[in-house]
Amino acid sequence: MKIELPDQPYKYVTQNSQECDEQTAFVLTTQNKNYLDDAKAHNAHSIIDVKKIAPLFGVDKIKIIGITGTNGKTTTASAIYSFLLDLGYKAAMQGTRGFFMNDEVVEGKSLTTPSVLDTYRHIYQAVMAGCEYFVMEVSSHAIVQKRIEGLPFELKILTNITQDHLDYHKTLDEYVHVKNSFFSDGGKKLINRDEPKAKFNFSKAYTYGIESIATYKLMAYSLNDGSSGIIQNFQQVVPFTASLHGFFNLYNLLAAIAAVHLVTDKSLEEIAEVVDNFAGVSGRMEQVSKLPNVIVDFAHTPDGMQQVLNALKEKELLVVFGAGGDRDKIKRPLMGKVAAMLAKKVYITSDNPRNEDPEAIAQDILDGIEDRSNVVIELNRKKAIQMALDDQEENEVVVILGKGDEAYQIIYDKKLPFDDREVVRELLGL
Repeated sequence: MKIELPDQPYKYVTQNSQECDEQTAFVLTTQNKNYLDDAKAHNAHSIIDVKKIAPLFGVDKIKIIGITGTNGKTTTASAIYSFLLDLGYKAAMQGTRGFFMNDEVVEGKSLTTPSVLDTYRHIYQAVMAGCEYFVMEVSSHAIVQKRIEGLPFELKILTNITQDHLDYHKTLDEYVHVKNSFFSDGGKKLINRDEPKAKFNFSKAYTYGIESIATYKLMAYSLNDGSSGIIQNFQQVVPFTASLHGFFNLYNLLAAIAAVHLVTDKSLEEIAEVVDNFAGVSGRMEQVSKLPNVIVDFAHTPDGMQQVLNALKEKELLVVFGAGGDRDKIKRPLMGKVAAMLAKKVYITSDNPRNEDPEAIAQDILDGIEDRSNVVIELNRKKAIQMALDDQEENEVVVILGKGDEAYQIIYDKKLPFDDREVVRELLGL
């Protein structure tokens, strides 16, 4: 993909060596450095180190907020974006849900953190649209692969660190190290103080927490009819209310409120006033039906599942879930253990099996469950959802986990249409 830049000695920049020519400069990154000779062979106008391209895209005219963590990145990023817009700022957001600017969808879903040049392209678009802030999710893969090279972050945020992506990182220690490496510099950072695995450079570090003493401390909270809380920041004590459910969302809201307070000149009171306008993220604790009560969530890690199911622990739960193929196998029995511990009945099904055998994935999940008397295996995801709905009794909740607002299922290398929410609506005749 070529990007056109005005007022430069070349017309375009690219990170693809095969797109180089006399009018196109080659942006040299950690990922494409092996293709430098190929870029020269294609008569690249010039070679630009990725660390020097920021000024070309107007990065100095916008404040970049980066969020990393195992769970909560999307909700926290979306909350920050929502608060900024409601406070009168122009803002953009890039992440799992796509690319948004000033409350409009610009591009649909892609990688959590796209390539370096794609991110710079989005920043350039945001600057041209008058945005003052650029909110982005930062994945562990992107940190390792240096897909955030050269980006001057105004603020970096850590949500939490639990097990995920061990198919890529191999060990939990390595995964933890990668996450923490994002906070090793002396820039401004906001850290979840209740996360015991967090290690960070204390220079310009701010914290938030519920259990621990923190710069932004949640003194009290309620989870009735959404959520509410009281935040203390030094001598300031400010209440807020929100429509989001679940204890884990208190952390997401607290991080978002603190972040906006750190990067704007707005008071905590002003920020708290717009919190209730944020309705949450599609596919995250999304109630698809009230009667019967059916909830869809993206949770696909043991910790994520535990957070969602604990948020609904006052109810009897029928849980439908699977695990992705060609991904971290170690977490599968742990997911099974969590589901069996917190659900009345468990329906193990297929998620995105990719190139793996769905039966083998289901067996991996089953290995974590000792008492299997209330466990059903139905690899046809639609049939599994139907079974749960058929078994559901009054006051019980069907919880469908793993895919959230994904509108497809990946089998081998094909994306087949499948949306848990639409399947529920079809089966219930909604």
